[in-house]
Amino acid sequence: MHIDIITVLPGLLEGPFSHSILKRAEEKGLAKVEVHDLRTYGIGKQKTVDGYAFGGGAGMVMMIEPIANCINSLKKLRDYDEIIYMTPDGETFNQGMANTLSLKKNLIILCGHYKGVDERVREHFITKEISIGDFVLSGGELPAALIADAIIRLLPGVLNDETSALTDSFQDGLLAPPVFTRPADYAGWKVPEVLLSGHAAKIESWRFEQSVRRTRERRPDLMQGEYSEENDDNNIERKDN
Repeated sequence: MHIDIITVLPGLLEGPFSHSILKRAEEKGLAKVEVHDLRTYGIGKQKTVDGYAFGGGAGMVMMIEPIANCINSLKKLRDYDEIIYMTPDGETFNQGMANTLSLKKNLIILCGHYKGVDERVREHFITKEISIGDFVLSGGELPAALIADAIIRLLPGVLNDETSALTDSFQDGLLAPPVFTRPADYAGWKVPEVLLSGHAAKIESWRFEQSVRRTRERRPDLMQGEYSEENDDNNIERKDN
């Protein structure tokens, strides 16, 4: 997978991709993230990338010309499956979207700034608009890093235990169950006996039940379809059997 990130502040993205899982993914040749400074494509001696909004109003707008030049330059190198724009009014990112994007080969992520980009960029270049939540940040760099992390960790071979990503929260529409490790008894706080039983079926059933209950308590908005409250007991009973 190749991910190109376009930004006016490339320094914000130096850290996330030089450590941990993302670094290992690149070392293994499974994914590569390239950060492109939009000011390289800026206009005039000042390398300008923003201008005042037509019609007036507060704030600056990212100009179409530098963005178009950058994207067109990248398109000469490879074909892209998606050109993504990080924006508060985009589709809310979730695990299902991460799964879908992890199947792609080449992605561009454009980081918004100021009051956003010239609307013509969105109309003629962008194929997918993504938000990470109902709030506003100073720019799209941190959301872009978040998206890249969520996608890359799903690629086969990135995680040492390839089944780990399949048991993450949201993969089955539920939050992950509680987890415990050694010691089994700390200051009188004990690990649930079922996890020490060695009985795989009972452990799986307990984890499923805990996932359903935790989701109901913390994210009831996820409790739909087969995991809705009215179907919860039937699901747990079916899992036990």
